[in-house]
Amino acid sequence: MSLFAELKRRNVFRVAIAYIVLAWIVMQVGDTLAPALRLPDSVNSVLAFFLILGFPLAVFFAWAFELTPEGIKLEKHVDRTASITSTTGRKLDYTIIAMLTIAVVYFAWQSRTEPDAETLADSGQSIAVLPFENMSSDAEQEYFSDGLAEELLNLLAKIPELRVSSRTSAFSYKGKDFKISDVGRELNVDHVLEGSVRKSGNKVRITAQLIQTDTDVHMWSETWDRDLDDVFVIQDEIAKAVVDELKVRLLGDIPHAVAAEPEAYSLYLQARHGINQRTHESLKRSEELALRAVDIDPGYAPAWLLLSDVYGVQASTGVRLPDEAYPLAKAAVLKALQLDPNNGRAHAALAGVLAFVDRDFAAANREIDLALELDSGDADTLGQAATIRAITGNPTEGVRLGLEAIERDPLGGGNYWGTMYSYLALGQPDEAIRLGRELAQISPSAAGTHYYLAIALIQAGRRDEALRAIENETLYGFKLTGRAIAYFRDGNRAASDTALAELLAIQSQGWDYQVAIVHAVRGEIDESIAALNQAYRTNDAGSNLMLADPFLENIRSDARYDALVEEVGIRLYP
Repeated sequence: MSLFAELKRRNVFRVAIAYIVLAWIVMQVGDTLAPALRLPDSVNSVLAFFLILGFPLAVFFAWAFELTPEGIKLEKHVDRTASITSTTGRKLDYTIIAMLTIAVVYFAWQSRTEPDAETLADSGQSIAVLPFENMSSDAEQEYFSDGLAEELLNLLAKIPELRVSSRTSAFSYKGKDFKISDVGRELNVDHVLEGSVRKSGNKVRITAQLIQTDTDVHMWSETWDRDLDDVFVIQDEIAKAVVDELKVRLLGDIPHAVAAEPEAYSLYLQARHGINQRTHESLKRSEELALRAVDIDPGYAPAWLLLSDVYGVQASTGVRLPDEAYPLAKAAVLKALQLDPNNGRAHAALAGVLAFVDRDFAAANREIDLALELDSGDADTLGQAATIRAITGNPTEGVRLGLEAIERDPLGGGNYWGTMYSYLALGQPDEAIRLGRELAQISPSAAGTHYYLAIALIQAGRRDEALRAIENETLYGFKLTGRAIAYFRDGNRAASDTALAELLAIQSQGWDYQVAIVHAVRGEIDESIAALNQAYRTNDAGSNLMLADPFLENIRSDARYDALVEEVGIRLYP
């Protein structure tokens, strides 16, 4: 008899198939029960090892032994005429069919219940990356420790299944005494990643630890002593360790840090440190550093994106004139996208330029769609998307995206303003007031904070509260705008006239749009239309709000308003 025929007669093939199917079922059960029982990941590895080890043993026993009515015997001791291998084979066939049925049913159930990225992102796996402590002897090396923490934050934020608190919120704890439990409660996160950095020349020691916020338990800790060239590998290892420890079920691969020349990377971190300080001197220095970084490593996309951010912030803070800064910002972000077409933040940045500078709102919406597809968990991207949706006539979507941005970045003021605007556009001032109260607690001295609260109070008819709120506004043009509107709605025409006169005196400093809305509220239609056209010609960012700004209600029936909206091209949604 041939070897194949003998293997078949002894049911070796059937036993092998039955063992493989059974092993697969056992592994699926183990994969389901291990997390539920809080067993370590090594349990499944050990289980797989023994199942693999058992396969040749099962095949050997099928060859060497036979099941008889008297029990298990060595095959050579069984009389062939009395052998019942054919009966045993039929039983094995039935067993295999039953196990395959179980496997198919389980596979179908698993396929139907497998969560998508959005479900996984809401599964409670959340983390804040706190600023790493600078342990270097040189205090000026702080840019490196802060930069490394921010790089890790950005890397983890690319994992859609993991909710990562934004830099604004996480870095608000820098230099403060705090409890990990407070961070968890205030940022609504379950875990915190913190660490320290000691840098000396080309050597770096990085320590990182993962902490559970509700129990203060240190889940994982590691220290690396490496050359500076290895910093990108370390970032990847930390990200993988976080994913493994949190048992995050990924639908895709873990993202990797973008490597760069060490000198260019150091300059990039210094430039980002400067842009976060937001002083005129630091922004000029950041531009110099970013330009040196892209000169050393022109293929490093994050440096080009940072350079674009520098130019944008320079325009908003008066370091450069907008007409000079914005073309530079656009060129830099286009270079970043040329190098890294899948960079969600770069697409969001380009959407901002297209909307607020080029006024190409259709293109801006396309870019923001792509940004959300690539990086739906980034708070800055969500905030930018909320604003663009709102100004182009879709405030409902603006609220949804804005609230999601606030959830991920509860201490970031910019997300509150856009969401409040969307609520006002929907005629829901009470919701805008609620957010305004929260913002006043978070950023009481930030420009615009009390102005947005005041206009929400005005819309709700609470003019006395609005007048009290507007007096806390730190930006004088906003304060005058709020006063002029609140006093007029309160019936104090003289006080409104005084505030408007002061606002007109500084109109040329960038307050065209505010002049337009004050005139509109006062029923001065011609003056409002003229100021609105002036705001459009001077590229006043406020003019992008015209589509749903409740304070322009008095001029919406004027044909000149419709003509301007048509010229701006802002009406994209019904």
